[in-house]
Amino acid sequence: MRLQHATWQEVEAYLQRSTGIIVPIGSTEQHGPNGLVGTDAICPEAIAWALGERHDVLVGPTQSLGMAQHHLAFPGTISLRPSTLAAVLRDTVDSLVRHGFTHVFFLNGHGGNIATVQAAFAEIHAERSLNGAGHEQARGALNLTLFNWFMGKRVHELAESLYGDAEGGHATPTEVSLSWFARPEAVKQVEMSPRIAPSGSAMCDAVTFRQRFPDGRMGSDPSLASVEHGERILEAGVEDAWEVYQAFIAS
Repeated sequence: MRLQHATWQEVEAYLQRSTGIIVPIGSTEQHGPNGLVGTDAICPEAIAWALGERHDVLVGPTQSLGMAQHHLAFPGTISLRPSTLAAVLRDTVDSLVRHGFTHVFFLNGHGGNIATVQAAFAEIHAERSLNGAGHEQARGALNLTLFNWFMGKRVHELAESLYGDAEGGHATPTEVSLSWFARPEAVKQVEMSPRIAPSGSAMCDAVTFRQRFPDGRMGSDPSLASVEHGERILEAGVEDAWEVYQAFIAS
């Protein structure tokens, strides 16, 4: 069930049986020579939509702009400042809490979001505590979590078996495959040189990042990606996320 495709009455009825919601979050950034700019949003969205259809979980709109300043030397990247992203997340959570949601599960597709999302969670909890609004007796406990689909056990094991050392850290064949399965009309065939890109740190500004990683890849060979692999990766990602979501809801 997708929030955007529901009426307010349907959301109200959903809240009678569940107060949990999945919010996909990603980024709009370069993903090397054959990866889509929207990869980091497409991947968690695909997993979230599958969860919604299979398990009657409400899925919110995808937060497709993330913290991607280090990719800004590549055309097409759009980045939010960490403070901007944190403010968007706080307003998103506050809106959901107002309606009665108590468990907000952010399904993340971009490593660069992690620190900012965790900082936003800390601000949200601190504001509730300092304002005295966090008392369970008064409003109910607020539960927030971030799950990175690409770090799930099944996805990790599958990536290892399919790609080994060619997986890398950015513009990986795993994420490219999943995005291609979700958007098969956008598949790109591009030669990679070198086959496996250089590795290194992304903790830098945009100019330095492009100097370190000229074609945008980090230690990866996404020429190994395929739509067939993407289908298998989706299934692994759905299993990982559902397992974590169930434990989260039960907390």
